[in-house]
Amino acid sequence: MSELLHTFEAWLMDYGVWGLIIVSFADSSFFPIPPDVLLIPLAIANPGSALLYALYTTIASVIGALFGWLIGKKLGRPILVRLFSEARIQKVEEYFKKFGPMALLIAGLTPVPYKIFTIFAGVSGVKIRVLVIWSIIGRGIRFFLEGAIILTLGAKAKPFIEENFTILTLAAGGVLILVYLVYLVIKKKKQTP
Repeated sequence: MSELLHTFEAWLMDYGVWGLIIVSFADSSFFPIPPDVLLIPLAIANPGSALLYALYTTIASVIGALFGWLIGKKLGRPILVRLFSEARIQKVEEYFKKFGPMALLIAGLTPVPYKIFTIFAGVSGVKIRVLVIWSIIGRGIRFFLEGAIILTLGAKAKPFIEENFTILTLAAGGVLILVYLVYLVIKKKKQTP
């Protein structure tokens, strides 16, 4: 199976930006290849366009998240069971119970398959506006961070990203969550007489 996926990755690479857009859309809804496998080499080959590639990846990923949401909304939990293990589904349910829609932010930043979160968002009735906002933030941070690293480091970015990217995205997500929680506390204090 992995040989087939590598062959498909190479085929998508031949299509450049269009391959990146296709895989970014598909990754957020039904496909097992993350867009990073195309974004990183494309951006390293042309560092001046790294942020533009990050923008394409983010937009296509958010549109794919909407399609994943629609899959969940129309086909429900049975589609989750057919695509993912029960253990993964339960993990996603725990994230949604613990963090609410912010689970989309966490998933958008990490290497966890984003499609399971977008489909589950449809199953659980997350509002489209909420899905779009958290997808833009999570996926945007992830892909623009990769683009910025490549813009800064050029070809040296690949080993740096492989070694440090999960920590960087989790730290960025943690800061964002902290800022959001502070905002909620301030908002609540202003509403309290």
